[in-house]
Amino acid sequence: MIRPLRKEDLDNAVSIWFAASIKAHDFISEEYWSSQKKNMREMYLPNCESWVYESAGNILGFVSYYEGSIPAIFVDPESQSCGIGTQLLNYLKSKYSELTLTVYSENEKTHEFYLYHGFIDVDKCICKHTGKAQFEMRWSKIGNVRLTYI
Repeated sequence: MIRPLRKEDLDNAVSIWFAASIKAHDFISEEYWSSQKKNMREMYLPNCESWVYESAGNILGFVSYYEGSIPAIFVDPESQSCGIGTQLLNYLKSKYSELTLTVYSENEKTHEFYLYHGFIDVDKCICKHTGKAQFEMRWSKIGNVRLTYI
């Protein structure tokens, strides 16, 4: 079930974010992710609209939305490749007509995930926090409709 993130979910969400970040971003030091835990818990998550995927009382993933962008979508590493990320992404796609995000270019698996789900690369940038290259991506309901002109 997908439901809004509650205050009592913050510790679980940060734990999922941390474990998934280390797994997906082995090109960034674990110390960097560790240094961001407090910001994630006290600044980033509380300032976003976020939803969790819950099963049998356990939070297995979450997605956040902020001003048209997806700053976070993370699934517990032990629950990845089970469709949870797809369900969280589709939930946002059902609520909004356009979404943007960034993904590290070295994170090929996640980049492919977004391409598979209809996002397109629109630009490249450098993450100001890590100095690593990122793809800027966009998805639009309108952009996914094939138009035929007569």
